[in-house]
Amino acid sequence: MPKPKSITVPLSDEAIEDLRIGDAVLISGVVYTGRDSAHKRLLDALDRGEQLPVDLTGQIIYYAGPAPAKPGHPIGSIGPTTSYRMDPYAPRLIARGLKGMIGKGNRSSEVIEALQQYKAVYFGAIGGAAALMAKSVKNAEVVAFEDLGPEAIRRLEVKDFPAVVVNDCHGGDLYKEGMETYRRD
Repeated sequence: MPKPKSITVPLSDEAIEDLRIGDAVLISGVVYTGRDSAHKRLLDALDRGEQLPVDLTGQIIYYAGPAPAKPGHPIGSIGPTTSYRMDPYAPRLIARGLKGMIGKGNRSSEVIEALQQYKAVYFGAIGGAAALMAKSVKNAEVVAFEDLGPEAIRRLEVKDFPAVVVNDCHGGDLYKEGMETYRRD
């Protein structure tokens, strides 16, 4: 098995172009959390002509709502949320500079098209490994929509956060390719 690629956020177009479906990655830098309630508020702000509470240019959003932190830890378990819930919002955020998303499950054709058009990537995180992923989080703070509790936007500082490229900017789709590879005729 090839060694995982180390990537650092913020992501550049060149870093995105180098990623292919199936690549294992270790992400370091700042990653934001956000689920559907936070995404709706972000788009509502854009619709009102307001500035977003965080600059998403070159950034990654992790679709997660973490458990409360135990004493001495920056965050509790933090597993991925099903990504299709963010599909109505993702293309507009990608168009505004969002470069990556982390979650689980398939994405819509509109999201996949936006990934190609704006050079972005969708990473899959391992469901059921939430406690393990929390070990990659070195610091966490709420930066927007605190009233949403676990669904507030958090700024995470991560080191070697594990993920896999599911959709790349070249039109690759790991789920689709996997099904075709193992389809029985």
